Amino acid sequence: MLAVEKLRRGRVHLAQEALFSRYLFIRLGTGLVGQGWGPIRSTQGVTRMVTFGSEPAKIETLLVTLLREQQEGAANPAKLLFEPGDVVRIKDGPFAGLQGVYQMTDGDQRAMVLLEILSKAAKLWVAPASLTKVLA
Repeated sequence: MLAVEKLRRGRVHLAQEALFSRYLFIRLGTGLVGQGWGPIRSTQGVTRMVTFGSEPAKIETLLVTLLREQQEGAANPAKLLFEPGDVVRIKDGPFAGLQGVYQMTDGDQRAMVLLEILSKAAKLWVAPASLTKVLA
């Protein structure tokens, strides 16, 4: 699981997301019984199998073990909506359309953005939901 910041109802919340969301890893036998894909394909929610041509994709058990160990052993830092130094655009309010530099979040309701107004840097506190990241 990965910790990720999400906007929900205009507030920043920390959510847990799966590393491989919507994927199911299964182990099948090598005999004829393990070759029957019908029950898997007919399972509710399964849209398709990951295949290479007509062969199902295979991964080594060691890889699955390493992924599990990494997930359990490492404290993954949260993936943040905005990192300090990101260029952001204000979406609404009296400063809508202006770009600034994201500085920090103050709890879940406000974020500090530096705007350049009249050749001076000015701090502005806005709701995180009012910001969008400007891609370079």
